[in-house]
Amino acid sequence: MAILRQQMPQRSGIERIKDFMEVNLGLTEQIAILEAQRCLQCKKPKCMEGCPVEVDIPGFIKLITEGDFLGAAALVRRDNNLPAVTGRVCPQETQCEIKCVRCKSDAPVAIGWLERFVADYEMKHRNSRPSPLIKKTGRKAAVVGSGPAGITCAGELAKMGHDVTIFEAFHKSGGVLVYGIPEFRMPNDIVEDEIEILKSLGVKIETNVIVGSTLTIDQLMNEEGYEVVFIANGAGLPSFMNIPGENLKGVYSANEYLTRSNLMEAYITESDTPVIRGKRVCVIGGGNVAMDAVRTSKRMGAEESIIVYRRAREQMPARAEEVLHAEEENIKFEFLTAPIEMSGNENGWVKSLKC
Repeated sequence: MAILRQQMPQRSGIERIKDFMEVNLGLTEQIAILEAQRCLQCKKPKCMEGCPVEVDIPGFIKLITEGDFLGAAALVRRDNNLPAVTGRVCPQETQCEIKCVRCKSDAPVAIGWLERFVADYEMKHRNSRPSPLIKKTGRKAAVVGSGPAGITCAGELAKMGHDVTIFEAFHKSGGVLVYGIPEFRMPNDIVEDEIEILKSLGVKIETNVIVGSTLTIDQLMNEEGYEVVFIANGAGLPSFMNIPGENLKGVYSANEYLTRSNLMEAYITESDTPVIRGKRVCVIGGGNVAMDAVRTSKRMGAEESIIVYRRAREQMPARAEEVLHAEEENIKFEFLTAPIEMSGNENGWVKSLKC
């Protein structure tokens, strides 16, 4: 009898809106092996064509069926420096999984969940994984920014034997993984573990360093001896709709809202930069960032959290899983709705949104 696609164990919507703990609990060994057995081991695997870093997907899945979870993790990490991260937030349904031949008959192999499984297993059994022996070249490389691009670049350069230093502007490394993605989707300890693996390759990280202010690129190359500088400063600037009322109190960009909540613990009343806890919160947009913001507002005590999106549901760029999780958490959706003006009260606080 054919094995159906396995389900990801997860916390209930009622339970999880009370805290910031991770929603998906991860596959058990038994579930992972069952799901891996669904892979047909195609001679010409289309799934690899959909993977931006060309992970050997059939290879690591076959190792899972054999119970060699550490071997599977090592095979994934050969091409992917952040498997525990991509296993959680990479849009597999539009990349590798959509190419899976099983889509023609039932449902694709849960490649992302399996990747997460082996990465998490490796984390729990790290002591049994030997550190790689790398022949050093003596050449120095600087990386500006410790987000996904910076971490990936630093990891690849370190594997080549170069001396790599990452310069991070914030007090905590991880970039958008820590300031932009809530812990209920990407726990900080997962990012910290990936950073530790990076350090085990010899990569050094200096935080609270703003390249261009604390240090210049000329100084890095001419005084510090770096031969190359990779700039991975991210895309942190928010975009606005340019409608009346955007400057009212209580109106935040999702970037600021999430950064203050995720990185500065603004959800704590005693925080240095607390965020106002609105009873009725409206988030404009339909992408993953909008889902993160609206679900964060729910966890911060909002009685009603609403997504306002100018297109139809099927046109939302957010991952289907994130939309489903939002619905399970009683988030309301207003589709085909375009905001045109925000109004405030006599004290300058936002009170209404006209669409």
